[in-house]
Amino acid sequence: MPARSASSQNGLPFAVVCYIIWGLLPLYLRQVHDVPALEFVGWRTLFTLPVCLVLIVALRQAHALRATLRQPKTLLWLAASATLIFGNWLTYVIAIQQGHVFASSLGYYINPLINVLLGTMFLGEKLGRAQWVAVGLAALGVAILASGAGATLGISMALAITFSLYGLVRKQVAVAPLPGLAIETAILTLPAVALVWFGHGPEGVTLNAWNMHSTLVACSGIVTAVPLVLFAYAAQRMDYSLLGFVQFIAPTIVFFLGLFLFHEALRPVQLGCFVLIWLALAVFCWDLWQKRKLA
Repeated sequence: MPARSASSQNGLPFAVVCYIIWGLLPLYLRQVHDVPALEFVGWRTLFTLPVCLVLIVALRQAHALRATLRQPKTLLWLAASATLIFGNWLTYVIAIQQGHVFASSLGYYINPLINVLLGTMFLGEKLGRAQWVAVGLAALGVAILASGAGATLGISMALAITFSLYGLVRKQVAVAPLPGLAIETAILTLPAVALVWFGHGPEGVTLNAWNMHSTLVACSGIVTAVPLVLFAYAAQRMDYSLLGFVQFIAPTIVFFLGLFLFHEALRPVQLGCFVLIWLALAVFCWDLWQKRKLA
């Protein structure tokens, strides 16, 4: 296979595992739904940093971390990516806590379309005819669903835009995934402390008395770090357009969770969007399979 295609294949398993974890994330958030959103995002950030540092020591990547810390330009890019992912986390947690599961799913259905746009505009990536057909079908499905989204469309667009830009920045920064995430979370430490301090309400979590609930909140570090490291690894090794379509795994899982577990009402317009997006996926995967047979 061509070098570029081989690189994409190397990154694909990491992307698939990453998006499965993110798809199942609402199950975890449901267990900590009584923690105020601002406070939870603060704890999530604070617990992610020690997880990253432990992994860096265990995987012997301290030299990569020190090298990155000596690159001011890279640190500026990581500050930008940290801001984007922080906004994405906050929007997603608030959306799930308020019961907008379908709006969250829609946001990550829109995300791949923005990835394709960014990939063609800034990365010089090219799409074939069948791939453009897939993009068109997916865009039509999203447009149909967005037309009936009403007030929740802002949630969907915020999730889509922040994560698309985050992936684009991380793809451009020459830093290993784990040291990069460690620096991002270190940059966010002070905002996280502020969120924990000011976001704590009467129903907030108290970690002084350690119990199962506190353990679940502490696990947010692992839940956050593992998929983000996998995503950064995949983003550096795959075409951004292909990465965007693999991302349909997560919102599809979230969609089914909203339907069967959270029992949100499924409107006909939402079902129509779902069918069109799966058709787009079928066209895109068929095109990839054909190219692989010819390679």
